[in-house]
Amino acid sequence: MEAKATARDIRIAPRKARIVIDQIRGKSVGEALSLLRFIPKRASKVIEKVVKSATANAEHNLELNRDTLYVAEAYVDQGPTLKRFHPHQRGQAFPILKRTSHITVVVREKEDK
Repeated sequence: MEAKATARDIRIAPRKARIVIDQIRGKSVGEALSLLRFIPKRASKVIEKVVKSATANAEHNLELNRDTLYVAEAYVDQGPTLKRFHPHQRGQAFPILKRTSHITVVVREKEDK
């Protein structure tokens, strides 16, 4: 059984969010949350909320035990890009691309062998 949570259109570049998400993939939920609390990146706060949401979905909707959950899948997809222009010399305009992200976290219960 697995539970999923998604945060869409987050105003952080996917490239920057993937640095953080790669560090929690495969870890237990408790370990992932403690890691995210101390990673000095802006994306860690948003990803922490998504992990907590996926954990809450697993507990309330599927009645899974929080201690046996781990981050099975975690990925960042690119969302829509906000396009802005910065005026430059001689009538030129340089584009500014403000990228957004869709962050998805899937938690599963560990199977005992």
